[in-house]
Amino acid sequence: MDSLSVVIISYNEEKNIGRCIQSVKGIADEVILVDSYSDDRTVEIAHSLGATVKQSRFDGYINQKNKAINMASSSHILLMDADEAVSAELAASILEAKQSFNYSAYTMNRCSFFCGRFIKTGLWYPDRKLRLFEKRLGACGGMNPHDRIIMKEVCKSKHLSGDLLHYTFDSIEEYLKRNEEVSTIAAQSLFEAGIRKPWTKTVFSPLWAFINGYFLRLGFLDGRTGFIIALHTANQSFSKYQKLRRMHKEDIKKIAWNKL
Repeated sequence: MDSLSVVIISYNEEKNIGRCIQSVKGIADEVILVDSYSDDRTVEIAHSLGATVKQSRFDGYINQKNKAINMASSSHILLMDADEAVSAELAASILEAKQSFNYSAYTMNRCSFFCGRFIKTGLWYPDRKLRLFEKRLGACGGMNPHDRIIMKEVCKSKHLSGDLLHYTFDSIEEYLKRNEEVSTIAAQSLFEAGIRKPWTKTVFSPLWAFINGYFLRLGFLDGRTGFIIALHTANQSFSKYQKLRRMHKEDIKKIAWNKL
């Protein structure tokens, strides 16, 4: 059987880290946690469950996850967030794959737990993720905060049965606060990359997000919760592009002022 390293990053995740590590006990040959100097019990809990913990200043999601990946000793990596857990069915699928790892990359569905229930419709499910991969061929990339694993060459992948369980928000207020943070980080990442978006994107991207999530992807089947998710996914998109346009306007003013 081939070896597997589970890598995780964290900051003040005492509520989630125990569940995360416990869920991979039967499949991981090592658990690597890169913690950004948590001031709660995250590190203590991780140590008690046998994880190898390294402290590192937070350097953006992508860089932080690559640090964790590079610390792993196994040839294959399972990348997780601290608020995720491997379901029993997914664990069984990974154990089967570990017999020989015939593929360089493996995908899985992620199922989010939101305000007391798992969401099985809309934009949140099936949220397919590539999280299990051959270390020498994959790395974390994309654009903060929406990082993803990018394979360095074209390779065959396999989709695993079972869900990666994502424990998100216990309240609407918590969800709205995080949406505000995410839209700011995303706008800043686009701005730093020199990306501009037309004003039409500010209007039509949120509209499409709502229609797609609530109607086409059957979010309405989750009732009020489905409506809230679709509405605030659209609002996050609107806020991101509004902030990006504001950043570019302020940059133009700054350049003009410096020329005076």
